[in-house]
Formats: sequence, structure tokens, C-alpha cells
Amino acid sequence: MDCLRIAMWSGPRNISTALMRAFENRADCAVVDEPFYAAYLAATGIDHPGREEILASQSQEWATVAKALCRDAPAPIYYQKHMTQHLLPGADLRFSENLHNCFLIRDPRRIIVSYAKVRAEFDLEELGFPQQQRLFERECDRLGEAPPVLDAERVLADPRGVLGQLCEKLGIAFDERMLSWPPGPRASDGVWAPHWYASVRRSTGFAAPPADAPGGGDQLSKVQLQLCEKAQRSYEVLRPYALDAMP
Repeated sequence: MDCLRIAMWSGPRNISTALMRAFENRADCAVVDEPFYAAYLAATGIDHPGREEILASQSQEWATVAKALCRDAPAPIYYQKHMTQHLLPGADLRFSENLHNCFLIRDPRRIIVSYAKVRAEFDLEELGFPQQQRLFERECDRLGEAPPVLDAERVLADPRGVLGQLCEKLGIAFDERMLSWPPGPRASDGVWAPHWYASVRRSTGFAAPPADAPGGGDQLSKVQLQLCEKAQRSYEVLRPYALDAMP
């Protein structure tokens, strides 16, 4: 079976799970949720919520996972939700050349405010910004042009328009079923879903973007502000390439 393998790369606390829902709602698509998560935890020793469950739920071998992502063809479209912080130092990225790599970005302040509610202490690499920038620049060099980039706020403001553009770039037809889905858990959700997916499990589609400034009224600590400044540099590298269907 011919298979279009889409890899969507983002950091945490984005709309990545909602995008996975959108693609999974297509009749021609299967999804996989953060397949490198166990390998990441095993290599870094980081203590995430549900760590032992995650380690037991997936292969912890990077090469084994990468091979499967390029080999498996569970449906005509195989959507892979990836976290850029899972790109371990020294990992062989040649597997990504067999995928259609796309990038999902979001204002760093919003990400940091949201992530800090789950983990009190974290560094820039745990947010995945530098890893995302490196993979994006690698793809630009390999392709000779920028791969598709989605900005979360633009998706929320005009999901039909932005996802329509994305589908066009991927060479597939846009499907109206990508705009809404039934609430609740999915068999495809990772075992970590109870710790991270409360909002998306209640959702039935893409919610309108907040009207307030990035991060709302939440105050960042001095350390978080420094992280935000560093993350902003990577965000600004990708942002000019974000798809925009707004008039």
C-alpha cells in the first residue's frame, strides 16, 4: 500500500494533540502519538508524570522506533505526532528523510506558562525549541525550500484555511472531518494522556484563540523570562514561513 507518512514536529503544550485528532478523524488516516517518548525518558532519566508506564508502553530503542516509522503503513496516510524535545543529541536523523516533515510552532510565552503548570523546573531543551530549529534548517537545506510550518494561533483562527493549505502542500484533499471530532479518549492516545490531554479530551474541534496577550495574565519568573527570550529566537526563525490563509 502506498503511504504518505506525515511527521508533525512541535514542542510541548502546543495544539499538537488537537491536530492529531483532526487527522485521525479522516477515514484514510492512522496516527501514532509521540513514538520516541520512551526512548527519550530512558536516555535522559527525566522524571515525567507516568514515567514507568511510558517506559513500559513503547520501545526504548531509538533506531527500532525510527525504522518502524519509515516502514509501517497502517493507512494511506500515516500521521506521526512528534515532540522535538525527543530528538536526542547525536540521534541519526536520516530516517526523517523518508517522511514529509511539518513543523508546528507557538508563541514561547504561551508554551512556558502552560508547561510550568505541569513541571516546576525545566530547561530550553525540554521545551524543544533548539531541536525544532535544527531539524527545520536541516530540512530547508535538504529540500532547497522551507517545509510546511503551522503557527498554532493561525490554525485556531482559521482552521479550515490553514489546514486546507497544509493538505494542498502535502498533495492530499482537504477533508471537512478534520475540523471536528467526538470528545473523549482515543485508543491511539499515549498512556501519558491522563496527565496532559484533559483539554483536548473535552474538545470537539479547534477553539478560537484567546483574545488576551500571549500567556494571559500569568507572570513568568526571572528564569522563565530568560528561557522565553532564548526560545523566541528559534520561534522567529520558523515564524516567517507559517501558512496563513487569513485575508
